[in-house]
Formats: sequence, C-alpha cells, structure tokens
Amino acid sequence: FDYAATTLAQTNLRNFIGDKTLDETLTARDTINTSLREILDDATNSWGVKVTKVELQKIDPPQDITDSMSKQMKAEREKRARILEAEGFKEAEILKADGDAKARLLRAEAEAKAIEKVAQAAEKNFTDRAEKLKRLEVSQVVLGGENTKFILPTNGELVSVLNLDGKQNIVPLKK
Repeated sequence: FDYAATTLAQTNLRNFIGDKTLDETLTARDTINTSLREILDDATNSWGVKVTKVELQKIDPPQDITDSMSKQMKAEREKRARILEAEGFKEAEILKADGDAKARLLRAEAEAKAIEKVAQAAEKNFTDRAEKLKRLEVSQVVLGGENTKFILPTNGELVSVLNLDGKQNIVPLKK
C-alpha cells in the first residue's frame, strides 16, 4: 500500500507540475496541495482509504535551474537598482533645473527692480534739470533784449550761469 500510494502521488504530482511553469509551481503550493489531495482521494477511495491532507514540504528544482534562478534574481535586483538610481538621478536633475529656473527668475526680478529704480531716479533728476534749463533759457530770452538793463551783484555766479558775461546791458551793483 505504501509503495502504491507513493507512486500514485508522485505520478499525479509530475502530471500536475508538468502543466505549470516553475514560477507557478513555486508560488502555488496551496493549489497543488488541494488538487493533489482531491486526485489521490478519488484514486484511493476504491481501496477504502480517505486522503484528508496532502502537503508539499518543499520543492527543490535541479541545481542548474537553481543556479539559473539565482542569476535571474541577481539580474532583476541589479536592474531594479539601476532603475532606482536612474530615477533618483532624473529627480535630482529635475530639482536642479527647477532651482536654476527659480534662481534666474529671482535674479531677473531683482534686476528689473534695480532698472526701475534707476529709471525713476533718472527721470526725477532729468525732470529737475530740464526745468532749471528751461527757466534759464526763458530768462535769457526775456532778459536778453538790448533795451533791458540788469543790476546784479558782481561776485555772484548768476552772470555766468545766465551767460551774460560781456553784455553791455549789465550794470554792476556797488555797495
């Protein structure tokens, strides 16, 4: 009986595993146990035997398959490591590019503010000087007639500012 039951179990196990891939065989131990129990129970029922439990304790593939599986797992780990490294590098490059873009934007904004301040200062300075120049031009036109007499202090800068040096209609103010 022992030999017949063992041979029956081995034969049915080979048939069942023969239809599966190695990965399916290694991961579907519970399914194999259940299916094998049902097959053995049906086959031994005529002997008056009831099979209540079948359990595969371990599945040992041949050494060359084990070596091949080890190489495959190592290759998969290396592949995952390269993928993670590449993703990390990609993320770092994206963050660096984002930081560079933000830095350029901040520099551009700061430069725009500086240009704005320079433009405001130049406009104010230009407006003030333009107004003074216009007053002087108007003064020269108004005061530049030949029948006009000027009485100015002799030590003042007004004569040179108004470009009246050497004009005959300038009368020095004496103390």
